[in-house]
Amino acid sequence: MTADGARHRVVVVGGGFGGLQAVRRLRHEPVEITLVDRRNFHLFQPLVYQVATGALAAGEIASPLRGVFKRDENVRVLLGEVTGFDLSERRVLVGALPNGDPEHSIPYDSLIVAGGSSYSYFGHDDWRPFAPDVKLLESALEVRRRILTAFEAAEVEEDAERRAAWLTFVVVGAGPTGVELAGQIAEIARDTLHRDFRSFETRAARILLVETADRVLTQFPPRLSQRAQRSLELLGVTPLLERTVVDIDETSVTVATGEGERERIPARTVVWAAGVVASELAGALAAESGAALDRAGRVSVGPDLTLPGHPEVFALGDMVQVHGPNGEALALPGLAPVAMQEGRYAAGAIAERLHGREPEPFHYRDKGNLATIGRAKAVADIKGLQLSGLVAWLTWLFVHLFYLIGLQNRVLVFIRWTWSFVTRGRGSRIISGQERRR
Repeated sequence: MTADGARHRVVVVGGGFGGLQAVRRLRHEPVEITLVDRRNFHLFQPLVYQVATGALAAGEIASPLRGVFKRDENVRVLLGEVTGFDLSERRVLVGALPNGDPEHSIPYDSLIVAGGSSYSYFGHDDWRPFAPDVKLLESALEVRRRILTAFEAAEVEEDAERRAAWLTFVVVGAGPTGVELAGQIAEIARDTLHRDFRSFETRAARILLVETADRVLTQFPPRLSQRAQRSLELLGVTPLLERTVVDIDETSVTVATGEGERERIPARTVVWAAGVVASELAGALAAESGAALDRAGRVSVGPDLTLPGHPEVFALGDMVQVHGPNGEALALPGLAPVAMQEGRYAAGAIAERLHGREPEPFHYRDKGNLATIGRAKAVADIKGLQLSGLVAWLTWLFVHLFYLIGLQNRVLVFIRWTWSFVTRGRGSRIISGQERRR
């Protein structure tokens, strides 16, 4: 309670992993919560690439935020886009309201900002139209449309070179998302569409995985990286290691080696999965508070995830650089478990203060890394235990089903995965959206 007897007001910005966990942890406390997001759903981002490759439907990995909190009367969900902060007056500025009203301000006693991140094109935003990412649901659906359209184009293309370009798929970035995407596209060509076309052989498709480093999955131990690469190659994926993308246009990708040698690759479908940049909200918080920004645009926060000079403002997830008790920058991975733990911590810190106690510094508990490559193929690094193959794949399935929001979505995804495993098919192969001019 505040000094005048009113309930403590908490505003949470962002309905992703961090924001969702913060609200779920706080909803049973004597507080009034306002959750603000520019979309009305929570998106389970680790499975967005499966929407892009037709394995899952969009609604199976997205949960309406109002539905998640419909039984929590102290939680209000507001659809709008945060445009700025007034930290001195403790207000959040919100625009793009669905009723068309101008900017609106929301007062708070405690603020949690979990704005997330987006993919970075390293200063080449002009590549974005030619190489969409799979960070958002909308872009994942566009990637799905482009992948499926490429096979349709190859069916009617009579020129051999142009057909080869249609059947060349380039994934930029060999982190977990890039590896998973490349493996899924290979399975589409090898298994799902094998009997669907008459004018060409889908297994002739060329899937290239471009990575600047000397191995795939650099977050994993070298042994698991090697196993993942072998699995990719068995699926028909060609890793192009120690290559940097230097140009992308409508019909090709140009890569360069460390020695500067360039190669132009005719390709009609390119997917971006390399590098991230923090949400613009990080810059807005830094401008208001005087906090520093790092090269990735992340705002600096203290050991308790608060902004310097503003103990009532918590920032978390991919948009922050956390500093330890001695001022050292902590190397936290940009993974969903980090944001989830930070969200629960920030909510717990607010609850502790309401009871007159100060929280301990945030401590991340590393539960390991998982990445799937294809059918019964995955790698897992869990507290030093290195797994690959079927056991790692089953672990990956269980973990993702466990953290997926909503019982209905868990059941639907389990059924989809089971059916796909038995039939090698994909249930979401509809081409929708605006046709792209070539």
